Amino acid sequence: MEDELETKIKSSLVDGGLPCAVAFKIARELKVSPRDVGEAADRLSVKLCTCQLGCFP
Repeated sequence: MEDELETKIKSSLVDGGLPCAVAFKIARELKVSPRDVGEAADRLSVKLCTCQLGCFP
């Protein structure tokens, strides 16, 4: 599952960052928590951007 999550993050980057709304969409699609997506993004050194709720610092 971790490889699938990281692949999904990499393929969803916009200008090198992962939009917050896309992070939530990935979490729903893969049935993981938004925190799991954020932690995977951290491992990949990917910054989350355009975050509406401040969930991902």
